[in-house]
Amino acid sequence: MSSILPSDNNNPKKPKSEPFGELIKSMNDFFNEKPVKGFLQSIDDFFKSPFPSGSGFQVDTIKTEGEYVISAELPGVKREQIHINIAANYLIISVENNELETEEDIHSRVYRNKVFRQQFSKTITLPQPINEKKVKATYRDGLLKIQVPQEKGNVIEIED
Repeated sequence: MSSILPSDNNNPKKPKSEPFGELIKSMNDFFNEKPVKGFLQSIDDFFKSPFPSGSGFQVDTIKTEGEYVISAELPGVKREQIHINIAANYLIISVENNELETEEDIHSRVYRNKVFRQQFSKTITLPQPINEKKVKATYRDGLLKIQVPQEKGNVIEIED
């Protein structure tokens, strides 16, 4: 009698080991641990909202020959979120972001709702009243550009 044991290669019940199984498991455990998971979550949160809490956005005003050019950097903001209001010689740019986040369980029952609301505004003061009918605004690639023509006022002569 031979003392050679039968080979287990034909046994379908034995799980086949993957060559990098332990390495993959270790990496998954690493990325799901608290410090790294918290860091990755903060990166996700940063890219979810265009503006960090408590900050505004950059606005530049340039006076040219016949107009004022106001530009605002608004990366990640949709056109529908931007509102421009004019009152006398004030131009107000406001950005509003409302998001509803819903998490559902397996049976599609809502168990958690979060509402994120952010609003930022900048007021630009010009030296003369603004004629809103002549103002032009464009928004491309995260840059809002507003053109406000300079109005010539009436010159009043001083009498002797």
